[in-house]
Amino acid sequence: MKKNKIILPVTVSPCYPVTYNKISIFVKTNSMKLIIINGPNLNLLGSRETEVYGNQTFPVYLKKLKAKYPEIEIECYQSNIEGEIIDAIQKAGFVYDGIILNAGGYSHTSVAIADSIKAIKVPVVEVHISNIFARESFRHTSLLAPVVKGCITGFGLESYRLAVESFIGK
Repeated sequence: MKKNKIILPVTVSPCYPVTYNKISIFVKTNSMKLIIINGPNLNLLGSRETEVYGNQTFPVYLKKLKAKYPEIEIECYQSNIEGEIIDAIQKAGFVYDGIILNAGGYSHTSVAIADSIKAIKVPVVEVHISNIFARESFRHTSLLAPVVKGCITGFGLESYRLAVESFIGK
């Protein structure tokens, strides 16, 4: 009897259930899949308030981060719009193995982003480039902190690397 090879027309993450032609199977891949979701003004890294955020652009840093972790698939999304960030969290929350979220100023104001994190299955790590506790008092409170796996703040762009480390258990 000849065995048929099934090629699935989908992208999946480790042990992610896939339904194809009414047959549910689990597909196991070898790599972890993370997404970085950056919020408002993070598209201006490298030129915006360099004394606070440094002079390196995010695309340059992301390239270095991906090179450091070739075994991990790292994708990135950025938006200045709260609803688009919520849409990205909702979509990623059922496909990726983890989300690294820098919601920028929305961290201190967005109940809606916090609610979107509560509605998904994957862990989220909140990151901030600057030490939010050493800045203006309104930045000292994160509405996201109670609903995320953890918070990393104040280590510059390396906050993202530390978040990746938290997902791989190092």
